[in-house]
Amino acid sequence: MSVDWQLPPQLEIPPEFVAAVRACKPTVNGKYAAQLLWQRGIRDLDRIPGYLDYSKYQPTSPFAFGTEMTAAVERLKKAYIYAEKVAIWGDFDADGVTATSVLWDGLGQFFKQGEGLSYYIPDRMKESHGLNNAGIKKLAAQGVDLIVTCDTGSTNIKEIEYATKLGVDIIVTDHHTLPPQRPPVVAIINPRYFEESHPLFHLAGVAVAYKLMEALYLTLPDIPQQPVEYLLDLVAIGLIADLVKLNGDCRYLAQKGIERVTLQNKTDIEGFRPGVNKLLQLCKRNGDRPTDISFGIAPRINAISRIHGDASFGVELLTSKDIDRCHELAAETELANTRRKELQKNMTLKVEAKLAELDLSTTSVIVLVDNNWSPGVLGLIAGQIAQEHGKPTILLSTNSDEDTAKGKSQIARGSARSTQNVDLYQLVNSQAHLLNSFGGHPFAAGMSINVENIPIFTEAIDRQLHAQLDKLPPLSIQTDLVVTVADLNLSSGRDLFEDLLLLEPYGMGNPVPKLLIKNCQFKDIKNKNIQDFKGNTVRYIRTKFELIDASSSKGFPGIWWGHYEHELPRVTCDAIVELDFNSYEKKMEVRLVEVRPAAIISTIADISKQPNFAIQQVPLEILDFRHQSAEERENSAAITWVKKCPSNWSELQGYCQEALRDRGTLALDYQTTNLATSREIFEQLVGIAKYLSNTNEEIELERLQLKLAVSDRTIRLGLDALVEIGFQISIQPETNLVKIVLTQPQIDGNVDLYSLLTVQKFFAAIEEEQFNRNYFLQVPTYAIESNLSSANI
Repeated sequence: MSVDWQLPPQLEIPPEFVAAVRACKPTVNGKYAAQLLWQRGIRDLDRIPGYLDYSKYQPTSPFAFGTEMTAAVERLKKAYIYAEKVAIWGDFDADGVTATSVLWDGLGQFFKQGEGLSYYIPDRMKESHGLNNAGIKKLAAQGVDLIVTCDTGSTNIKEIEYATKLGVDIIVTDHHTLPPQRPPVVAIINPRYFEESHPLFHLAGVAVAYKLMEALYLTLPDIPQQPVEYLLDLVAIGLIADLVKLNGDCRYLAQKGIERVTLQNKTDIEGFRPGVNKLLQLCKRNGDRPTDISFGIAPRINAISRIHGDASFGVELLTSKDIDRCHELAAETELANTRRKELQKNMTLKVEAKLAELDLSTTSVIVLVDNNWSPGVLGLIAGQIAQEHGKPTILLSTNSDEDTAKGKSQIARGSARSTQNVDLYQLVNSQAHLLNSFGGHPFAAGMSINVENIPIFTEAIDRQLHAQLDKLPPLSIQTDLVVTVADLNLSSGRDLFEDLLLLEPYGMGNPVPKLLIKNCQFKDIKNKNIQDFKGNTVRYIRTKFELIDASSSKGFPGIWWGHYEHELPRVTCDAIVELDFNSYEKKMEVRLVEVRPAAIISTIADISKQPNFAIQQVPLEILDFRHQSAEERENSAAITWVKKCPSNWSELQGYCQEALRDRGTLALDYQTTNLATSREIFEQLVGIAKYLSNTNEEIELERLQLKLAVSDRTIRLGLDALVEIGFQISIQPETNLVKIVLTQPQIDGNVDLYSLLTVQKFFAAIEEEQFNRNYFLQVPTYAIESNLSSANI
């Protein structure tokens, strides 16, 4: 999919603006921070102090919600006076779990937890987001008089009417899209009623719940035994985990809350949360960075419901004071997160296989359904597919037969993710009459639908979006700063990093800065799977590398999540990266976001003008030893040897650039051989797998790759094929030792192995490599020189 790279605008930043930024933190240079602020429209000198330092920001009163907040507080006050039973209705994602935790701790200062106060969170695997009649009936049977929702409820009109019939009052606290008319509730506290410019408009569900607690604490100040600010660590976790713009009070609460999260490293503080403390230990983070939440705590909280369905113990983890219990729950959460990664990777392959059956050229909205998909990770994968293909994506699962067992229509439940500025909520809501339930916002949503309605639903939204496509802007990625590897290497990345820290927390409306590095290359490339905290391998790939360019002789470390080493081009590239601190290895590194071949340096003479080259002309001589014996070859330190037959031009171009850097010679030193067919290689792989399974031996991945004479990508496709025909594969991440065990043999059965999709993919990869190798075994050197010249090497 083509993505348009938007270069940073060339703007002249007033010196007094840079000076104002530096005044907020004199220890930093400030020029990069000033450039980012100016580019993002923050140009008012009076606004800078409050934006960069939360202590200088004036937060908005919770009573800005007006009569709705007043009504909610009065109803809670009544419940307190008359000792009524109150239930919190939460949600199963990180925003919903933290919002439930805020109300559980906050209302717990007024109502006895477990007796006068309870909470209910729908099961992700069995229920959808929002209120449902079965849950309401259960709470009513328990004698609940008042339900307070958090992060949900705004559009559940029928369910609210049902609760009213049962004599249960409802207070809605939510931030999702509003219904056309106000629901029949005691109060609805939803920032969507404000204008978009209002400082409360972008509050997430957890922040709305906090504002209710803030108002209640102000109204009844003598009852709480702890200050309301002790809830702010939970608020920060939920805010950063959710898809909301971090500006106005959102930014203020996140900044102040992160400070509170950091305090959880100390066990002797007031308001200590042993669960948060243990999560920080497990993800090896301090909690002082938004990324400690977005890449550390939040995915773990989300993983609870993604793997278990029931997210209730997430609330206990975040709020319990029992250290042993919290450690037990944190360990369970950690294992759930590692299993989530593996499940996500395996399911992505299955979704991609089904996606291959669609004609994407005529598809505006991707809608896929399957009865074997786990609902827990559908939202994550839908986000990946939407981003990769630039199309809104809806993934639905029908893996529960509960409804059909009762004689009802089979229901599909799933998640939707948007892209390309498509308002997903409006698009899906236009077909609300076909849905059983639906909720969300313009970027993400959850839904349930009768299976028989899926075809007409798919056709309707696809047709509707197709009519709008001409009005949508092309898919693009905005770069913020152009830097060099030398800029990154200043103080090991600290100088630039300290500047970028000034604008944290990053999120929607204030995205993590994208750094553009031109004419760079990747070296020391290696990839491996990760491990869970018990040492078990999780098949979730990451590729590490060193980034180099002409500005510095020293490389800078980087990582590319979810990609293999063969996916990194060996030619000069332009790369978009994000700079961050690796808390595991205690060093700065870049995360690769996008990469494409560079087309900047046009001739060898241009290369010679770069700082790393001392002479004006760098001739490249190509020696051909493909048809010579070993005795006839000359040895020289200045020769770059190509010992392995390339399978594409990018590989050969990479060797060429290496030779140019060394101002030497390129030598072709691979020999003509009879190449095996794809079927022969597959049979050889199966034979090796059977032998290893029978002898209980292991083999190095690289050795297996060399035995079959295939690339890293192709051998991994081969391992995928082995898994489908009944082998269990495990790879040790540090040693790359492969263990193969035959568990569910299909080899001797009636299954046509060669019709399996994974086997066909393996065959296709082999045939592509063999075709190219046949070419590179015979291509004359003048043709290589011509290609390298036309490729601007």
